[in-house]
Amino acid sequence: RSAQEMKHMENISSLLQGGSPGEYQRPDPRSEREAVAAPGEQPWEMIMDKKHFKLWRRPIEGTHLYQYRVFGSYTDVTPRQFFNVQLDTEYRKKWDSLVIKLDVIERDLATGSEVIHWVTHFPYPMYSRDYVYVRRYSVDKENNLMVLVSRAVEHPSVPEDPEYVRVRTYESQMVIRPHKTFDENGFDYLLTYSDNPQTVFPRYCVSWMVSSGMPDFLEKLHTAALKAKKMEIEVRDYMSAKPIESGGGGEGKASTAAAEHKSDGTCSPAQLEYA
Repeated sequence: RSAQEMKHMENISSLLQGGSPGEYQRPDPRSEREAVAAPGEQPWEMIMDKKHFKLWRRPIEGTHLYQYRVFGSYTDVTPRQFFNVQLDTEYRKKWDSLVIKLDVIERDLATGSEVIHWVTHFPYPMYSRDYVYVRRYSVDKENNLMVLVSRAVEHPSVPEDPEYVRVRTYESQMVIRPHKTFDENGFDYLLTYSDNPQTVFPRYCVSWMVSSGMPDFLEKLHTAALKAKKMEIEVRDYMSAKPIESGGGGEGKASTAAAEHKSDGTCSPAQLEYA
């Protein structure tokens, strides 16, 4: 499915790669919606058009919430660097000033799944939010893709803290396709995201936070990847840390997964094997 979604988004990659910097081809709105949405899907509404990415949203049926989709492209960073920077929790604590806490609670090297506890600042006067989610990442050499998926879960070692608002509904999927190889500059990425921040603020306030916060986060992520590229900071190579989809070997074995657990809490197979 990740490969299929990426193909849909590649139908509009020319929008991000105009004839000259800052110049973009403009299709009519209907053709653009059809390019973004897969057949039979509810159409997306574009809410932001920047040099390196475009942002869409669509209502989540039966709720007051939206699902968001970003399609972007960079030519000055390698896919491996961009992928690793997103996964390296220690490095993110340094480049993301909104992070209050970001820890790996449990790790299974056999599947590449990790349970993360993330506490983040929200705009004043809202309380900070905390997320407990499981993420799984993979590298598909056959289809030339890198995939990172996350969703909220419960974990016994991370009970609710009255200081934060627990976000219980959260899903994210990032697909990265290199223009050439994993270690050459240039790639497209597709980020699909939704969560319920459990706020009493009006919908337009939440929409504004997303539309203003998303560009800021992506710019910080890009800058962090550039710094990693220049070797200003060491980032863990996640591509080499787990088995690859095409069957490549990794350093982790199923028998050593338990030794990687950072807490006494345990997670069910359904939680750890989400993908």
